[in-house]
Amino acid sequence: MKAIIPVAGAGAKLRPHTYTQPKALIPIAGKTILSFIVDQLHDAGIHEFIFIVGYLGEKIQEYVLQTYPHLICHFVQQTERRGTGHALELTRSLIGDDEILVTLGDTICDYNVNEVIASPCNLLGLKKVDDPRSFGVAEIAEDGIIEHVIEKPAIPKSNLALVGIYKIKDSTILFECLEQILIQQNLNNDEISLTDALDCMILRGVKFQSFRVKNWFDCGKKETLLESNTTLLKKFGGTIDPTLQSENSIIIPPVAIGAGCNIKNSIIGPHVSIGANTTLENSILRDSIIGSYTTLFEVVIDNSLIGSDASVKGLSRSLNIGDNTELDFG
Repeated sequence: MKAIIPVAGAGAKLRPHTYTQPKALIPIAGKTILSFIVDQLHDAGIHEFIFIVGYLGEKIQEYVLQTYPHLICHFVQQTERRGTGHALELTRSLIGDDEILVTLGDTICDYNVNEVIASPCNLLGLKKVDDPRSFGVAEIAEDGIIEHVIEKPAIPKSNLALVGIYKIKDSTILFECLEQILIQQNLNNDEISLTDALDCMILRGVKFQSFRVKNWFDCGKKETLLESNTTLLKKFGGTIDPTLQSENSIIIPPVAIGAGCNIKNSIIGPHVSIGANTTLENSILRDSIIGSYTTLFEVVIDNSLIGSDASVKGLSRSLNIGDNTELDFG
């Protein structure tokens, strides 16, 4: 089985961070979003990966080749942003009729990967959501077979959203459906929708079953990325690299601190992820993600996302305060 990971998106909702860093390489809970996905699939026995790259794709390629030299990796360039279906169609020559597991490059999910891979069926990952109008939605028959999938329905008939994980045995029919959509120009906002291709497969008689994911960690925007960072740190406990130099500081777990960091006179945690070679002095941090090679001095930060190679310096205060006084620095 080959894994396909589309990571060509621009990540507009995470700007300004994604101006210089692909969304898939944004740090979370001591890893990158992409490494959570690759590690999960590799631990389940997948050794061949196809990465569909576009915006800042050279950074994705460099990261993957350095981090996973033992894997078989292919990189396919998507120069036009024409949807996930178009991205998959570009991999046709690499797939042939092999089974594939497609997982979107910003989708971290908690599910039994081994069971999904071992299943003899075509499978779509689903999760109940409060408002399914922003997702692909699946309608399921009484026998558990998926009858219909539709992308962002105005009036959903189901609250079961497609989470972005697809196990496809009949890959030949998938590519035929993608080609059919392109020929007929049956496009959705000038994009080739993977959901439409899956529905085409269902209409051709291909049977899809569903599997439910336990947790779906949204990494698409700052607020949900920070929430996912907190949840993942609680789940896995975080890690502190042994090279950490800490002086007169308090660390409140769970936190993830990268290699080569220097922390002095500070309080860190809980729910903080810090990249490698970052320096913090006279600061307090909680519920935040800090990049690599960043310097923080005399700041109090919570619910914040700070990139790499940044420098933040607070205001030094010398106070002489009498009784019955209240100060609020905002």
